[in-house]
Amino acid sequence: MQIRLINIGFGNHVSANRVIAIVSPESAPIKRIIQEARENGVLIDATYGRRTRAVIVADSGHVVLSATQPETVANRFTNTKDGEEAED
Repeated sequence: MQIRLINIGFGNHVSANRVIAIVSPESAPIKRIIQEARENGVLIDATYGRRTRAVIVADSGHVVLSATQPETVANRFTNTKDGEEAED
């Protein structure tokens, strides 16, 4: 199985094979998921102090915060070939 890494902003990457969902952080249920992940020590903040725009949920139970729009992250999943990002 080949590992595909997807750029989530600021040089941070996640494994495409491990991602369950990419969602917006605006709703109350997602805010609860973020808070529970923080309390359980499985929250990864990749925003570099910027506003959280996407929440990525992994199959390991980890929750990753990204400053990149959810649509942008999702497009990077569909625009990859052989583990490399497509040229824009």
